[in-house]
Amino acid sequence: MAETVIQLGNKKRKSAFLNKVKELLPEGGNLNACLTCGLCASGCPATGLADMDPRKFLRMAALGMDEEIAASDWPWMCTMCQRCIYACPMKIDIPQLIFNARALRPREQRPVGILGSCDMALRNDSCSAMGATPEDFEFVVDDVLEEYREAQPEFADMEAPIDKEGAEFFLNQNSREPVTEPDEMVPLWKILHLAGVNWTYGSKGWGGENYCMFLADDDAWKKTTGLSVAQANDLGVKTYLNTE
Repeated sequence: MAETVIQLGNKKRKSAFLNKVKELLPEGGNLNACLTCGLCASGCPATGLADMDPRKFLRMAALGMDEEIAASDWPWMCTMCQRCIYACPMKIDIPQLIFNARALRPREQRPVGILGSCDMALRNDSCSAMGATPEDFEFVVDDVLEEYREAQPEFADMEAPIDKEGAEFFLNQNSREPVTEPDEMVPLWKILHLAGVNWTYGSKGWGGENYCMFLADDDAWKKTTGLSVAQANDLGVKTYLNTE
């Protein structure tokens, strides 16, 4: 695909990012589809942060301001919640544009917290951003379960299974909770117990958050997600339930 050339005053800019933008617009259109109505910005939790909003971001993309977009911290403040898509009368996929904008930065220059959490999730089969191994997770779950069974007799037969074959639901778990807030896992267990749900964790791929996706590292987030899905398939679980 040939690069798009954009004239800004007397300066020409070549924008590889703009070509990606065009591919994501409805029916192969261009950014003239944007009405600059501001509906995207009105419902965006990140509007006003770093002197930016979705409408301004979109116009910068249209003007080929790749370097300015890459240097801005605002694309990293977007939660990709998709409110803008639902509000946009032209259905422009701004979160996907944000994902591509994040990839404009060299990986090593992306936010340290997200980068470190992604790299930690890649270090073992748990996919835990806190670095908890499958063995650590099993120990904590068994320990907490035993404690609550003893302390609350009404839940004496409650289960928190790991690698149970043929369960209805495969659950993941926020990595922080078994490491720093293990009691926060219990309310969900109780709900599932009282509802009579047949569920299981996986010893592999139980880390629920996906920092690699937010890092815009395609290969890394596909690896972590693929490991989790593979574990669910190996167990013959019918439904993958993403708690995050």
